[in-house]
Amino acid sequence: MIVRLLACALLLAAAPAFAQTRADSARALRDSARAQRDSVRPQQRKEARAVRVAGASPVLDGRLDDAAWAAAPVLSDFVQKQPKEGAEPTERTEVRFVYDAEALYVGARMYKADPRSIQAPVSRRDDGNQAEHLWISLDTYLDRRTAYSFGVTAAGTRIDWYHPTDDENDTDVSFDPVWTARVARDSLGWTAEMRIPFSQLRFTAGAVQRWGLNLDRWNPATKEDVFWVPIPSQERAWASRFGDLVGIEGVRPSRRVELMPYVAAGGTFHAAPGAGNPFDDGSSLEARVGGDLKMGLGPALTLEATVNPDFGQVEADPAEVNLSAFETFFAERRPFFIEGSQLLAGRGPEYFYSRRIGAAPSGDASGDFVDFPGTSTILGAGKLTGRLRGGTSIGVLAAVTGREHARTFTTESGEFQRVAVAPTTAFGVARVQRQFGKAQSTAGVSFTGVGRALDSESPLAELLHRQAFAGGADWNLRFKGGEYSLNGYLGFSHVAGDSAALLGTQLSSARYFARPDADHVRVDPLRTALAGWTGSVGAARNSGRHWLWDASVSATSPGFEVNDAGAQGTADDVFGFARVRYRETKPGPYLRSYSIALSTENLWNFGGVRNFTALRTDTRLTFKNYWETLLTGWVDLRSQSDDLTRGGPLMGTGRSWVTIVDVFNSSASSTRLRGRIYYGESELGERTYRLLSSYSMRPSPRWRFSVAPNYLRSTNPRQYITTRPGGREATFGNRYVFSTIDRSTFTTQLRLTYSFTPDLSLEGYAEPFAASGRYHDFGELSAPGSRELRRYGTDGTRVDTLENGTLRVTEGTSTFNIAPRDFNVRSFRSNAVLRWEWRPGSTLFAVWQQDRFAREREGSIVGPGDLLETLNTAGDNILALKVTYWLPLR
Repeated sequence: MIVRLLACALLLAAAPAFAQTRADSARALRDSARAQRDSVRPQQRKEARAVRVAGASPVLDGRLDDAAWAAAPVLSDFVQKQPKEGAEPTERTEVRFVYDAEALYVGARMYKADPRSIQAPVSRRDDGNQAEHLWISLDTYLDRRTAYSFGVTAAGTRIDWYHPTDDENDTDVSFDPVWTARVARDSLGWTAEMRIPFSQLRFTAGAVQRWGLNLDRWNPATKEDVFWVPIPSQERAWASRFGDLVGIEGVRPSRRVELMPYVAAGGTFHAAPGAGNPFDDGSSLEARVGGDLKMGLGPALTLEATVNPDFGQVEADPAEVNLSAFETFFAERRPFFIEGSQLLAGRGPEYFYSRRIGAAPSGDASGDFVDFPGTSTILGAGKLTGRLRGGTSIGVLAAVTGREHARTFTTESGEFQRVAVAPTTAFGVARVQRQFGKAQSTAGVSFTGVGRALDSESPLAELLHRQAFAGGADWNLRFKGGEYSLNGYLGFSHVAGDSAALLGTQLSSARYFARPDADHVRVDPLRTALAGWTGSVGAARNSGRHWLWDASVSATSPGFEVNDAGAQGTADDVFGFARVRYRETKPGPYLRSYSIALSTENLWNFGGVRNFTALRTDTRLTFKNYWETLLTGWVDLRSQSDDLTRGGPLMGTGRSWVTIVDVFNSSASSTRLRGRIYYGESELGERTYRLLSSYSMRPSPRWRFSVAPNYLRSTNPRQYITTRPGGREATFGNRYVFSTIDRSTFTTQLRLTYSFTPDLSLEGYAEPFAASGRYHDFGELSAPGSRELRRYGTDGTRVDTLENGTLRVTEGTSTFNIAPRDFNVRSFRSNAVLRWEWRPGSTLFAVWQQDRFAREREGSIVGPGDLLETLNTAGDNILALKVTYWLPLR
């Protein structure tokens, strides 16, 4: 059943891809030569030539003493982009390209007048900003839009990423191919050799290959950045400006077949399992095996499948205290979902939020002791991704999670029970995007589907949708080489299930259909399906000497719902945005560059109520020494909120203002500094200030230490508490209760890393976290749309404090209680990870993780001493070991 669901989801979504693949293959055989000849004005571009190895291939040791390098042409015509745009480099760089039947080889010499000045700290993979490095970008499809990048630092650290768009700054670091690089130093500077297997690249079939090419050498000590083809500072582009790499012949795309089996074992040790808990004796051990398969389908598509996947996170999510009605969406950290994720994401709504797959079950279980699963088991998952000849990108994902149960125990009866908390669920995601035109415009369609095996008699049917579908089209039309663009999207959603589940959807924080003063939405308790739509249109000027601008308008209907597979905060919105920016990229006497932006944001609901209006200004200053300052200020105007009362009537919001000052030095500096001050007030008495700083240093080339303290103090006079019956007629017979809350949060992130080699590192991370909240001055909304509260203890009401801190509110003959809510939370999360890539593509992880937590009813302001107290809280210790083995079958 599970295999059938997974296979059907993949086949249905991928059917157009296979049809397109066959058509593209035929077209490739017919006119590949013409396509190579007629690529965008190759005669006007720089050319570099790769030479086929006649004898032995280079031996990767970082030294250019192999005979193969002597026959290769030298590429050395680099140009400065920073600090003097268009100037000659101060140091010479020479690069050569050779290839054999299996791989492309890059050999480079970076001359240095004083080799002792080479900045080369040792770091783990993809962390190369602080080291001198060289990297190349390859547009293997020659689509003048996408590119793969490979680089190596003077210390031998490999860096790689993928450019999904024609934007130098748009990088996807989840791209982790299996390749090798070595470096060496001598009296002339340093040298590097790279071996990039053709099996790790995707390109179209053809007897002769022509690929887009660019190179960059970065010297952090002098901040000199030199390119083979520099992109002008005032332009937003990348692959469309590349030169060409020619000379590669007789190389065909590989039908990549790779296996990645793994073995993992771990144990969790609890400090306080609880007396009499039959499910916890203080420890739990587990072991598992599984594996991933990666296989090429033709020259352009890759199928990835996983059996018993290990999706454990090495680093935990940050601690937080969420007092809002809205979900917090954390970043994805699981490798299977990160790799190739850009091919599943389009413009507009987040139809697919990968952390929905394998998330904690939504069901409920009660008892004196409960053994509740923290995640849903992923029974299987598969992906089909690739880019077809002609500019069509395809991404398909399917996954199935299993039925989950919680175990409960009741002490009085001694009874054990097994309660279903999650049904078997199938997820399907598909996206197809087409590139067209000389300016690389794009248009795409996305689709997601979720199906759950829900019995009509199951309590889970009252909580979850049986079916959920969503999707839409999006476009980005580029003009004048991308200087101007017209973009937008149009989407739909449809969910269906039990009427109780749909009632919960209508009452959720995303829409609040039961708002008593709303005349454009209503609750239907018999509804078994809900549909909605969303759309947007915008225009922008992306490049130019000084003036840039963008504007857009979007709308999301009240019934739009994508949270089964995606991520959505609210619906029932009409949003308008406009911004104009002036920038100067030519260095002056004091500044290297600067920009000033003015923008406005406006939000209405479909009933015509203005929920939000803001005016904002942003200034960015880059000084001659590469320090930067960001100055931000905005003003929120008075408006009406339709979600502050959490399903009640409108509530007025006051004028407020915020200012932010952010100062930091260059990311390439061996010592990093940052300071940020946030301060804001409102006419209703709200006050917020936040102090954030960070400090990072390298005591030696192998050590790295960073600390980032963050302190927040805020007063919110409109913190929602509860809704109670017995209110006045003016507020529709309900009391919408609020209070003032004084909050404080103090957290610090500490990291300490020792890199034995670029492939072997020991990393430590710790986050002590302390937060508090003190509630006072309770009251209720005085009238719909009002900004004022009717404070308890005034206007004919009396407040008494009971012995346990409960407040008793009396009005005439009516009495109700407000339970104490003050809190102090302390948390300590840490891990130590030994990471060793013991052979190319194969990795060993050894992890020790701690998770400590305590909560008390105090409400006292936190300080540095509370961070030390987090070490005294009880918690769990987790030990884990995982070994993967990369096995290329072809």
